[in-house]
Parts: sequence; C-alpha cells; structure tokens
Amino acid sequence: MSSHKSILVTGANGFVGRRLVESLSADPTTTVYAASRRPLDAVLRNVTHVQLGDLASDELAERLFGIDVVVHLAARVHVMNETYADALAKFRHANVAATALLAESAAAAGVRRFVFVSSVKVNGEETPRDGAFRSTDAPCPHDPYGVSKLEAERELQRITGAFGMELAIVRPVLVYGPGVGANFARMMRWLCRGVPLPFGSIDNLRSLIALDNLCDLLVTCAWHPAADGQTFLASDQEDISTPDLLRRLGIALGRPTRLFNIPQDALRWAFRWGGQAEAGRRLCSSLRVDANPARQILSWRPPVSLDAALLRTAQHFLGVGQKAAPRRGDNRC
Repeated sequence: MSSHKSILVTGANGFVGRRLVESLSADPTTTVYAASRRPLDAVLRNVTHVQLGDLASDELAERLFGIDVVVHLAARVHVMNETYADALAKFRHANVAATALLAESAAAAGVRRFVFVSSVKVNGEETPRDGAFRSTDAPCPHDPYGVSKLEAERELQRITGAFGMELAIVRPVLVYGPGVGANFARMMRWLCRGVPLPFGSIDNLRSLIALDNLCDLLVTCAWHPAADGQTFLASDQEDISTPDLLRRLGIALGRPTRLFNIPQDALRWAFRWGGQAEAGRRLCSSLRVDANPARQILSWRPPVSLDAALLRTAQHFLGVGQKAAPRRGDNRC
C-alpha cells in the first residue's frame, strides 16, 4: 500500500465522528471523507464532506472507489425512552440493512478494510462486580438496539467473508468526553449545583472509555494489520465505581461532591417509580469489560488517563455545556 491513505467515516457529525474526523485530519498522509447528513461543524484540512442521505445512495457508492478503509459510526442510537411500537424494526432498518448495503458497496469498490463501531450491549447489560465481559462470550443483548448491533456484526462477517474484505469490530462501553450528554451531563449539572446525592452506598464497578481513547483505538484498528478479523471491547482499562466517579468528576469541576447513603434496592425502586429504571440500573449496577486483547494484539494503550479525560470533559462543560442543551449523540453504549 502506498504511503498515502484514504478513509471514509460515516456519522461524521456525531459525538464520536466529529472527534475522529478531527483526529484523522491531523495526519497529512491521510485523506478523510466525512459522511454525514448535515454539513460539518468545522472546515478541516485533508477532509472532504460527503452529504449522506442514504447509505445505499449512488453518490456514496461512487465515493467508495479509491477508499482504503471505512469506519462505520452512523446508526440509530440507543434510546432511553423508546416511542416506536416496533422499535426493533426501526433499529434493523438503520443498523442492519443499511450497514449491510454499505459493506456490500464498499467491498464492490475495493475497500480494503471495514471498521464497525458496535456496542457492549451485544454482550449484555451488566456483569458481576468481580466479572467482566469478553469478546468471546456468547452474545446476550437485552434490547432492540443491542439485537440490531449483533445482527449487523453477523451480516458484516458474512459479507466480508464472501468478498474478502477485512473486518474489525469495536464494542465500546459508555463514551464520555467534551460535549457528552445523557446521564454524564446530568451528573455534572448535579455537582455544579451542589446537590446532595444519595449514591454513597453504591458498590459497583463500571468500565468507561474517553472519547479521545476510543478515537485512538479506531484509528489503530483502521491501519494495524493484526486488527483484521478481531472484535475488541473498548475501555479506558480503569474501572470505577459510581461514587468514585462522582468524586473525581467533582475534583475536575472544582466542586465539592456531597454524597449520602441510601440502600441500593431503595435507589433502584425510586428510579423505577420515577420512570427512570434504566438510569437507575446504570448508576447502581456493574458493567466491566476485558479490554486486554487490544493491548495484546495491537499493543494499544489508552493515550489519555481517566482523570485527564474527566478534566477535559469538565472544562468543556464549564465553558459551554451549561449554556445550551447537548445535542443527541452516540455517547451511550
């Protein structure tokens, strides 16, 4: 392969996609094609925007000729309060059928490698505190989003096997970083307002991954020869409890963390009563992953520590996060 490389990123205006495109654009030997429905938020050197209306469109198929690697981030993301009666059909259309069409077009155009951003939800929703999901575990998705991601993985394995295109799959845990929304932003708002929080008795461990760390791993999977045929569970490789996360996030924000104790069963009940059962589960349960294969196979190490990533997240939040509601993004696992 020549020293110059070309890569196409779908979902380029999403939470992860924006940062990934920005990171890729810093390499003068790489031409980046950023595919998204809306124009890019910023003009970047070495980046060409591809207006994405349909993953199976002729325009996108034409853009795939001459591309070395596709990183596929575009998806219908996990929804906390689903409103569609047949949510699985919506997820299958966006996350399975569209992914398969994109992969077939990529293979026909001679794309060498397809990097698919899946989800830890393929493995399941929670682990024992002293346990961890592994990529070799039998899949156990619990919701339509997780089912659709598993089905997309299997379709990609079928297509790439038939066409001889390389495939790397990355299943991230919850992604946090500048611009993060959902529960993570809610926690920062609580801390900034000095709200006493009833989470002191939670005894869990959760794996997280910083936005910069995930993007670094995706770039590694795009080019590393040993990534072909692998599925990686992606994390910061430092697990943390909810109370410890709040304390360290409070330090990053320069705010005191006021925790008091309520039994976990009572907390879960209170969240269910308030119609926030899933948010309560995420705060109270453990979800750990074994991210060692990325270290062993790719010699990959997270370039940003958890505390440094929390500081970047907090600084962004203090600068702009409280002035406008965050956009929906793909930060949820």
